[in-house]
Parts: sequence; structure tokens; C-alpha cells
Amino acid sequence: MTRQEITDKINEFLTEELEIDSDKVTPEANLREEMGIDSLDYVDIVAFVAKTFGYKIRAEEFKQITTLGEFYDYIESKL
Repeated sequence: MTRQEITDKINEFLTEELEIDSDKVTPEANLREEMGIDSLDYVDIVAFVAKTFGYKIRAEEFKQITTLGEFYDYIESKL
């Protein structure tokens, strides 16, 4: 899977499922502060990543990710 495919799938999930304004979905965006991702969203993200990419995110790993760009990098590194 290419970086662009990963980015597209994650962005679609964020805008469609978590209803985050597409203007906020940028690589520099802070997941918690700018995008408003909270612990309830984390559960949805874990399920989405497991279903889409076949990898289960551990909480301690996700805590280290602060921006959307870092999240793309993280997923790409696990594939």
C-alpha cells in the first residue's frame, strides 16, 4: 500500500466517521488539540486500523503520536 493510499484512507475515515472538518485534516494538525480526538475516538481508530490495515494499535504507542503526519508515518512503518 502506498503512502498516498494510507493517507487517503485515514483522511476519509476522519472526515466521514469521526466527522472532523476536512479543513482540519492536514499533516501538521495536532490530533488531540486541533482535531479533537479523544479516548472514545481512539476506540474507533483502533477498530478502523485493525480492519483496514490489519494492525492493532497499542495505547502506549498511540500516546506518542501527536500530529496527523506522525500517524501516517506510524501506519506506514507497520505495513
